[in-house]
Amino acid sequence: MTYSGTVKVGGPADVHELTDLMISKVAVGPMDNNAYLLRCRATGEQLLIDAASEPATLLRLIGDDGVAAVVTTHRHRDHWNALAEVVAATGARTYAGRYDAEGIDVTTDVPVEDGDTIRVGRVELTARRMVGHTPGSIVLIYDDPHGHPHVFTGDCLFPGGVGNTHDDPDAFAGLLLDVETKLFGALPDETWVYPGHGKDTTLGEERPKLPEWRERGW
Repeated sequence: MTYSGTVKVGGPADVHELTDLMISKVAVGPMDNNAYLLRCRATGEQLLIDAASEPATLLRLIGDDGVAAVVTTHRHRDHWNALAEVVAATGARTYAGRYDAEGIDVTTDVPVEDGDTIRVGRVELTARRMVGHTPGSIVLIYDDPHGHPHVFTGDCLFPGGVGNTHDDPDAFAGLLLDVETKLFGALPDETWVYPGHGKDTTLGEERPKLPEWRERGW
């Protein structure tokens, strides 16, 4: 089946099969959050991005092989409502941005800095800090050696704009700067974007809209 990135709460996961990595996307909870299960194809080790809600759904997705780590993209509760239950059931290590960890009720085992590497099996992800939606949001970049990059953006980048900065012009300017320099300025148009809510996109699809976002201020 061809991956579309379109999922709905209560529906099945959509699976993006790459050469070294399998990415399973599922929608959970009342705010239609996306959670992503990454599986290293060489080792079978798994990592979950955002234990957002519905722990039973996430644990079924994880399956009997367990999960080595759970990465929380930012401190907003809708992205970690199921974190305690998933960690209790799996013993997974927890990761979150250093400047957002204090806002997450579950202890962060590994505070993440800008540029840190997070591994799942033989696959490496690079964390980049984005300031504006929250002080310590992180996005995760997988630079696929067999293709184009893939980036998990939490609530920092969506189809049609950056994340909510609550009408704070300084926060918006900061987030747009980080998105422009650390994503659009560093990665090619083919880069696949997996957001924290809703449908996927690519940097190439969104790049022409940057002047419009800057002009409108959100």
